[in-house]
Amino acid sequence: MKRRYTLENLGCANCAAKMEEKIKELDGVNSVTVNFITTKMVLDVEDDKFDTVLAQAKDIIKSIEPLVEVK
Repeated sequence: MKRRYTLENLGCANCAAKMEEKIKELDGVNSVTVNFITTKMVLDVEDDKFDTVLAQAKDIIKSIEPLVEVK
């Protein structure tokens, strides 16, 4: 399942790269891109693991940049 999200308040290209790197390591992730310029994240995850991976991805994002809101 592939979904797109807006990352509001994303303030750093380096942080976006770190988020992408860590989210890629999660079990069930087929692919992820975090684009600093467009403030978009495209997350492609195995269907049965999507909710778990999304929650883990949000935790990773908050740990790197606490003010970012995933919409």
